[in-house]
Formats: sequence, C-alpha cells, structure tokens
Amino acid sequence: MSNVSDSTIYELPLNERIRTILRLEFLFQQARYSMRGYTVWDSRATISHILDILNIMSRIDLRSELAKELERQTSALIAISSSPGVDPSILEDTLKKLETYTQNLNPANHSGHDLNKIELLKLIRQRDAIPGGSCDFDIPIYHFWLKQLPEQRVKILESWLNQLENYRMSIDVILNLLRESAINTPITAEQGFYQQTLDTNIPFQLIRVIVPADASYYAEMSGGKHRFSVRFMLPISGERPAPCTEDIEFQLSCCAL
Repeated sequence: MSNVSDSTIYELPLNERIRTILRLEFLFQQARYSMRGYTVWDSRATISHILDILNIMSRIDLRSELAKELERQTSALIAISSSPGVDPSILEDTLKKLETYTQNLNPANHSGHDLNKIELLKLIRQRDAIPGGSCDFDIPIYHFWLKQLPEQRVKILESWLNQLENYRMSIDVILNLLRESAINTPITAEQGFYQQTLDTNIPFQLIRVIVPADASYYAEMSGGKHRFSVRFMLPISGERPAPCTEDIEFQLSCCAL
C-alpha cells in the first residue's frame, strides 16, 4: 500500500531532528496552500505560518541540522552503492541532488534570516502570542498592509516564502528519501494493539502506519529508538476515545537510511 488517496498515514518520528523537520514540512505545506488564496484571511494565514517557521528557526540552527542530515543520507547511500539491486544511474542522480541541496544551504546562497528584519513581521510576531493579538486595532499598519490589492499582497508573500525555499526543498528531499527507504509490511494488531522492538544497530528514524482512508479507527503511536507501539482507537462523539478490541490489519513501514 502506498501514499495514495485511499489511505490514511500516521507517522511517528523517532528523534528530535526528524520531529522538527516534519513540523516544518507541515508549516510549509500550509503556507503554500494559503498563499493560493487572495482574501485577507488567506494572507493572514500565510503570514502566521511563516512566523511559525521563523520561530522554529530561532530555536535551532536549521541550516546546520539540515546540512548534517543531507550529509548523513549521502554517506548512507554511498555505503550501499555496491549492494545488489541498486541502480547506479538512479543512485548517481540522487547523490547529485543531495550535493546540490547541501550546497544551497551554504549561508552565501540563502537569505532566510533577512525576514527577521522586516518591521511588519517583527510587529506581528510580538503580538502573536496573545490570542487575537493581531486585530486591526492592535496593529494598524497590518490592517493597512492587508488593504493592498490582492495581487500585490500575494507577490510580497511569495518573495518572503522564496527566501525560505532552500530550506523547504532540503526538507522535501530528506523526507522523501526517508519515506521511500522502507517497504510496507502487512501487520495484524491483535485486539487493536501492536508493539515492536527495534534493532539499535539500524538508524530507524520514522515509523509509518497505513490504514484505509475509510477506517472507523485511528492509530495512536508512541516510542523511541528502542521500541514503539501502536494502539488503534475508536473515536466516540463527545466522549473519550475507546481502544479497539478487534484485530486490525494495517501496513507498517519502519524507515531507516
């Protein structure tokens, strides 16, 4: 079973770096989606997502973290280059792509931190922690900025997101390679529960549970580098979810690269 429209995929990151990268992927997807719209609310949503990205970047050295992960994946692919079944041409193209993205993260090739110097974003960011803190009466200049022609607003937002594009592209290639590193395996969760011990000699980074899109249950996962567990739960309107008591068949992917 693959990542297609007839499936729902639940993911569990097994380390802090992948957890952060997944959060950033989520925020970039939201920002790019809301930027398609031309209403004031679309622009507000896009700015909110950009600020969330900048907040994450303010807490970690994102450039360094992504570069380390790209280099780690490069080393892992080189190590399996002579393994049976590896297509040399595909491997070469992938290694070139990783090298390009690593070079693009060089401080000389991006200006993402310039967004922190934009006065409007600084003002909104200061009020962002207050519920409703970006109301028109709180930040009049924001109210004024939003009154621009929609095309002008979207053009500015595109220019801001473009300053973060090298990060987004690196995140995409890292997660795509990681997700494609494992084959989906059919598993049965007896009475709705499954647990597995992980080989610590293998660098597992992401667990994926795949169920039919129309399933009446969802997966709750927990774990770390030593083991993980999956508990299937039944949502109950207005009440606490209940554990499934029936056997559940699903697809499992333990991603390591």
